[in-house]
Amino acid sequence: MTLLGQISPQTFLETYWQQKPLVVRGALPNWPSPLTGDELAGLAMEPDVTSRLVRGAAGQNPWSVTFGPFEATDFATLPASDWSLLVQSADLWVPDIAALKHQFNFLPSWRLDDIMVSFAPPGGSVGPHFDQYDVFLIQVEGRRHWKIGQRCDEDTALLPGTDLSILADFVTEAEHTLTPGDMLYLPPGVAHHGVALDNCLTYSVGFRAPTLGEMISDLATDLVMEPDQLVYRDPDPALWQQDQITDAHIDQIQSMVQALANDRGRLADWFARYVTRPKSEPGTTPVIEHRTAKTQLGQYLNGAQKV
Repeated sequence: MTLLGQISPQTFLETYWQQKPLVVRGALPNWPSPLTGDELAGLAMEPDVTSRLVRGAAGQNPWSVTFGPFEATDFATLPASDWSLLVQSADLWVPDIAALKHQFNFLPSWRLDDIMVSFAPPGGSVGPHFDQYDVFLIQVEGRRHWKIGQRCDEDTALLPGTDLSILADFVTEAEHTLTPGDMLYLPPGVAHHGVALDNCLTYSVGFRAPTLGEMISDLATDLVMEPDQLVYRDPDPALWQQDQITDAHIDQIQSMVQALANDRGRLADWFARYVTRPKSEPGTTPVIEHRTAKTQLGQYLNGAQKV
């Protein structure tokens, strides 16, 4: 039994990768979560950890999001349902979570971005949305019901009045309930909406998908640090027109950009550094501190607190 079940890596890449969703039952059977919901909350209280709390449920408006680091009082006032705690890049803080990456060795390691861990009580969700990257959603504890929707792009309408990118319209095309060990793969642009049926932990393994703008911005920063750079020079003065930017001037700029685009060695050096650079540095605080310092949070994350 492999992470992809009875599907070979070749078949997955040819048939599903960046093409269509796939549900794998028993992808990681009996895999124990390195973090409990309580410990996840402990991580979310650390200043160097990226975390967020999403409140809301289908049919309720507005959805809301708050960003960490959080305090114990933030968890103490949570209701028994309809919220989600998400911690980004948990693999940088917990070695046992980072080890999960080895399960995805059928894909280039440099494409893998991070592993996000989320805890949600019944009704917990982040709303119907879509992502522009590949993601594997592994159900580790509890059950989560997923609705798979339509293909989306940058022109897809979003719900107004919220800081979250929630779809204004969601068209259900398939539904699946994931139980512990099950996995859902989603390619870029596919709408999806997951709702916790009971207390659950979900691990999201995401793959890098930088935009052209993000890459050019990083490349530009890289270029600024170089002592020897191409410098703009005016075209032949015979081609000028008084106080006008002419085609000849634009030709000069275009030739500079083309020279960079044609320098494959230069681009390869930058790209290798760019796609392997972590979004944040690995945590230096011993993991055991996250597991023991926040001893009172479990009662809230286990639904005992009623507000």
